[in-house]
Amino acid sequence: MTEKHLSSQFDAELNRVSARVMELGGLVEAQLRTAVQALTSFSTEAVDQVVATEKRVNALEMEIDHDLSTIIARRQPTARDLRLLIAFSKATANLERMGDEAHKMARMVQSIIDSGTQRALPSGDLRVAAEMASNLLRKTLDAFARLDTGAALAILKEDDRIDAEFDRFVRTLITYMMEDPRKISASLDLLFLAKAIERIGDHSKNVAEQVIYLVEGKDVRHQSVEQIVSILQNPARL
Repeated sequence: MTEKHLSSQFDAELNRVSARVMELGGLVEAQLRTAVQALTSFSTEAVDQVVATEKRVNALEMEIDHDLSTIIARRQPTARDLRLLIAFSKATANLERMGDEAHKMARMVQSIIDSGTQRALPSGDLRVAAEMASNLLRKTLDAFARLDTGAALAILKEDDRIDAEFDRFVRTLITYMMEDPRKISASLDLLFLAKAIERIGDHSKNVAEQVIYLVEGKDVRHQSVEQIVSILQNPARL
């Protein structure tokens, strides 16, 4: 078998895994949109859709992990190909965790519905943050598909806005609970919802960091946005 043929096979395998990662991303994006719909309308039907999608997300994650393990064992990739497979693996893990957070959101919405307190709770501000997280995931998938480091950097900055929304909502919720202690139990469901939304933003940020790692060969985890900008301005490559 010629070296060129082997290379073509490897490229085909990489393309198939890439397509499956994007399929997983689309599935999680739809799951999150449905979770936001459940929060917006307090819809039991939307909650059920999120729960049903969770099984598909988990199954696809396991299939991608198996494919990646097989490719690494058979091809023993190096340099940029290895970075690509690592990026696929970490993106897959973060996408699956975003699905978990969407599932948590749905469970909390169902708990609020069961309590009968949905109309009395200050959920409007939380919906804004949920929409921000959903839009951020969409942008993250686009940046990953195009390997766009500029878009990835913008995502890191936008995640800071979701963190700020989370902090603001927590302060609002604490005030609300102090004014009416009878609503504490239902308000805690909203707090868990808010935390799930904030975590989705964090996972989107993690995927954006993988885009930078893949394109630039530089690990920018645990760095501030300002530090990452400085790193990207250095033309050195690994």
